[in-house]
Amino acid sequence: MRFTELPLSEEVLAGIEKAGYSECTDVQERVLPLTLSGRDVMVQSKTGSGKTAVFLLTILEKYAKNRASAALIVSPTRELAVQIEEDARVLSAGYPDFRIGCFYGGVGYKEQMEELKSGLNLYVGTPGRLLDFAKSSKIDFRCFDTVVLDEADRMFDMGFYPDIQTMFSRMVSPKERQTMLFSATLSTRVRNLAWKYMNEADEITVQPEEITVKNITQELFHVNKDEKFGLLLSLLKKIDPRSCLIFTNTKDMAVEVAKRLQMNGYKAEYLMGDMPQSKRLKTIDRMKDGLLPMLVATDVAARGLQIDDLELVVNYDIPEDFESYVHRIGRTARAGKSGKAITLACEEYIYGLEPIESYIQMKIPVLWPDEIGLEAVEDKSAGYHYRSSRRPSSSHRPGSSSHQRTERRGSSGKGPRKSSEKGFEKKPREKKGDGEYDKLSKMTLEERMAYYKKEFGDSPEEGKKKPQSQRKGQNQPRKGGQSNPSRKAQAQQNRKPQAQQKNDAIQRKEEPKKPAPAPAKEVKVVKKGFFSRIVDKLRGK
Repeated sequence: MRFTELPLSEEVLAGIEKAGYSECTDVQERVLPLTLSGRDVMVQSKTGSGKTAVFLLTILEKYAKNRASAALIVSPTRELAVQIEEDARVLSAGYPDFRIGCFYGGVGYKEQMEELKSGLNLYVGTPGRLLDFAKSSKIDFRCFDTVVLDEADRMFDMGFYPDIQTMFSRMVSPKERQTMLFSATLSTRVRNLAWKYMNEADEITVQPEEITVKNITQELFHVNKDEKFGLLLSLLKKIDPRSCLIFTNTKDMAVEVAKRLQMNGYKAEYLMGDMPQSKRLKTIDRMKDGLLPMLVATDVAARGLQIDDLELVVNYDIPEDFESYVHRIGRTARAGKSGKAITLACEEYIYGLEPIESYIQMKIPVLWPDEIGLEAVEDKSAGYHYRSSRRPSSSHRPGSSSHQRTERRGSSGKGPRKSSEKGFEKKPREKKGDGEYDKLSKMTLEERMAYYKKEFGDSPEEGKKKPQSQRKGQNQPRKGGQSNPSRKAQAQQNRKPQAQQKNDAIQRKEEPKKPAPAPAKEVKVVKKGFFSRIVDKLRGK
């Protein structure tokens, strides 16, 4: 079906032509006739199927008939919200007066509040920021006659289910608005939300079992973890892609791969969730404009990131979630175009391969470097490893090494401390105490106490019988029978008036000197405390 066969206004068709669309995709052909007639829909569709155009064209056509209409699109991530806003601006080219605003966290409120004051026809945003504006009475959910939930399953996975319920509870009744819900899977929570807050929604399933892999050339390379980056360099040299998106499972690895690519002469940057929003958007824009040929990202970029003519996707790490594999490689081969996806399978993440192949219902073809004539490339970053100041999270996966402890880092956040820095040098344990540690670790508490008493002599009763002056922590007499004056007495002496201090000095001179005390009796050497001797023994002293 062509878009001209649908009941669309001339202005909407002008925006479709500017976007470069001509024929409808499967989801567009099946869903647009329903939404254009005002029906509520609950759509299960695959990534890259063209569902964004479905709800945008429906909103624009409703605006053509009623210029006072207002629509709300809720997305799970900032990247997806920005992408929807950009698509909306292209498709609304036939309506210069159509005003769009995008609202998400990570940036200041000032500019977004100015957008709200100008009056909008389309609101796009993430749940948290939209609710913030609703609580401050900057957004009234009752004004929306069209509501769209995009990537509903992911929103619920991210914990936004209560927020979505709160938003719907503040809207007009389901019969007074049109609601469209799009999700990769129609889980129980998604269906419950549809039954409660939608008006007899039509359920449309567009080939859920057929994952978007038909137009993607998939390849798999088995490689040791230490040889992965070298293989990546060889593949990049052979393929020489104009644009490449590389996925890693951790933030630290994303930074490491990006920096190592830079050391080898590639123009590459990294993208992750905790980057400042302005930097994230700037990096994505450079990638879309063709100024950044390579981007290394975590799964924060797996959904919602649309890059036209993306030639290559590389799974540097096999994703731990099998659905993430489809979302990753779905960044290429969009809108019916072809693309290529390469996966590097190492011993750390190999356990994720079987669930992926079961999910996509196919075996990923395995290739070997010597079979395709890959040439070895000199790695100018050999030996470089990035380690941030973040403590690695533990993993329950048996094949993952991320559960192992790494060296302690400094609190400055500037990377790892050198082992030679004071306080961070790891000293080897003395061999003399090793046997004691092993022996004591296998004892019960009662056995340890009996061992201590036998090994170190004194019992607790003997400690109680010691003179008060011989107990640990008490001031011992100095030579000459004088003891240290207390700090309190010294402070009081210092606070006396100067005249009083002089009088005290004169009085001390006038007093006759007392005869020297008789030599003190020989003082018996006191043994160290009970637990002090235990510590010395364990340390091998």
